[in-house]
Amino acid sequence: MKRFLRWMRVLVSTALACLVVFAYSPAVFAFCGFYVSQADASLFNKASQVVIARDGKRTVLTMANDYQGDVKDFALVVPVPVLLKEKQVRIGEQKIIDRLDSFSAPRLVEYFDSDPCARYEAYDRVNLGGITRASAAPVTESKARRDNYQVTIEAKFSVGEYDILILSAKESDGLEAWLIDNDYKIPQGAKELLQPYIRQNMKFFVAKVNIAELSKTGSQSLRPLMMAYESPKFMLPIRLGMLNANGDQDLLVYILSPKGQAEVANYRTIKVPSDADIPVYVKNEFGDFYKSMFKTSYNKEGRKVAFLEYAWDMSNCDPCSAEPLSQEELRKAGVFWIGAPDSSEPSSRRILPRPMPPSNSRVFITRLHIRYNRDKFPEDLTFKETSNQELFQGRYVLRHAFKGEMNCDAGKEYQRSLRPRFEKEAQTLASLTGWNIADIRRKMNISSLPNPVETPFWENIWK
Repeated sequence: MKRFLRWMRVLVSTALACLVVFAYSPAVFAFCGFYVSQADASLFNKASQVVIARDGKRTVLTMANDYQGDVKDFALVVPVPVLLKEKQVRIGEQKIIDRLDSFSAPRLVEYFDSDPCARYEAYDRVNLGGITRASAAPVTESKARRDNYQVTIEAKFSVGEYDILILSAKESDGLEAWLIDNDYKIPQGAKELLQPYIRQNMKFFVAKVNIAELSKTGSQSLRPLMMAYESPKFMLPIRLGMLNANGDQDLLVYILSPKGQAEVANYRTIKVPSDADIPVYVKNEFGDFYKSMFKTSYNKEGRKVAFLEYAWDMSNCDPCSAEPLSQEELRKAGVFWIGAPDSSEPSSRRILPRPMPPSNSRVFITRLHIRYNRDKFPEDLTFKETSNQELFQGRYVLRHAFKGEMNCDAGKEYQRSLRPRFEKEAQTLASLTGWNIADIRRKMNISSLPNPVETPFWENIWK
């Protein structure tokens, strides 16, 4: 529990005032609610995060380093589709990735039943509609003759705390030998995976940590790396990261587009189970719930799918788990197609609530969650942009029963409805997670609730 509390970010600690009110009906009750938790990247111990801002052939890729260990032993080898120059590589901000994570994370939503004996009038309604790590020693170009490797250092520069090389190679044997001879301890089997990238004429982005420069930043962790380039290839190499992976790896990809949803082109993309009513006690076990639910869905789908966890226009949120990113934050995330706000716009227009942004300022976010290992996902991920602007969010609902006095007929009917309602929630939770139904019922204390009494058929006639 303590470990989960470190994971969990409480988004709102106070309930919103209850706005949804209407006349009592046995089938429908009024609710008011607030967000109590979210399933963010911190739930998964081996989660990598990548942000891709993409429009046409232009891409800004941000990689968050989840390396654990002594930074002097860090090295990064990533195939890239073009020859990158120093001006195309920058240091990113982890807080921007954290903001995207918070905005798009699957969330737990809490509602409260109103008094069934009170009469209310309808007032409002809310529609919810490849990373390879290695031990990095200084690269010594004089060590052996590079001509024997058929490896070319296309570019060499430093960005922040990273010393970067851009390599090209003729053969995977030579590239493997060059990396080993220059003290990069690459994992076994790299040669076979390097060859397909060489055949595609891809380059290799190699980064290691400059300890002296890192100490100047005052940071205790490695900052994200950003790279901007133009290429028709809309892909993310993940196969090299499988070589030194231990078990399943979780990858969260936040794709930002001016058009709409993005999908994985070479594997199925499906929505994560959502909009499920689950027992109230899950509020204190949301981390365990989401991990179990995701694992169950992953196994049911054959462990070869990408899960859509969120898709939304970033100019608004309904409802919000975190505030939408500002234009300045979006630019820091790599969104290059938005400009500064138009100061010439009439003030009377600017104050309208949530105006539709101009087409050159629209940003649609797609959050994809991919779990992969050496046995699954034999191909690198390729993506495709779509114009689909359907909104979706992973959302799980707690509905608290009313606990006040209920002496009216409607109140008695409401009390009789609770046991089948809670039983349905228990069945839903067991189906989503694979948890034992008996344990769920015990935690919900369903046995203490009154059994619903069937109304004799003649009573409707006599009334």
